[in-house]
Amino acid sequence: MAKTGTTTQGLRTAIERSGYYPALVAEAVEAAVGGEAIGSYLVHQETTFDANEVRRHVTVLVLTGNRFIVSHTDEQAADSTSPAPYATTSTESVKIDRISSVVVSRVVSHPESYTPGTPPREVVLTIGWGAVSRIDLEPAACGDPNCEADHGYTGNTTADDLSLRVSEAGDGPDAVSQTLAFAQALSEATAAAPDSRR
Repeated sequence: MAKTGTTTQGLRTAIERSGYYPALVAEAVEAAVGGEAIGSYLVHQETTFDANEVRRHVTVLVLTGNRFIVSHTDEQAADSTSPAPYATTSTESVKIDRISSVVVSRVVSHPESYTPGTPPREVVLTIGWGAVSRIDLEPAACGDPNCEADHGYTGNTTADDLSLRVSEAGDGPDAVSQTLAFAQALSEATAAAPDSRR
């Protein structure tokens, strides 16, 4: 389920419709947004299966004039530290000019007959701002198949602060369209923001 829009009341309504601890999630998000006007938002709830447990998770993304706000809320079963189930909510506020990449991966069926404007069946939105990076290493090699020398390692560093997958089958076609609309608003905001890192 994903909901998107541009108003504070719309954001609260989308959080309430998600049905996932709405009072807790709304309070955390509204505290992070403060008095800023909302340019765009996306509310995405997903259910995952972890061994014998069903876990729910909600992600709220908010774009204001100056910031990108991310909120995650997870529920946890009772454990050795808590005799009762509990939820953890976190928010992160990122200045728009700190966002280094907005990657939108689209999965389409029957690409040979694709018609422009047809929504993809799945979207993966990946946003990077330098808080988390993934390093993929592999042994380096030369072109000689008989070479036994140690050439060290080679690899790639990928910004991987947030990755959100939305599918038509799991979330519905509206959720896919809403994710694309939020991604476009975020891309436009980052393009317009002055780069403070220069």
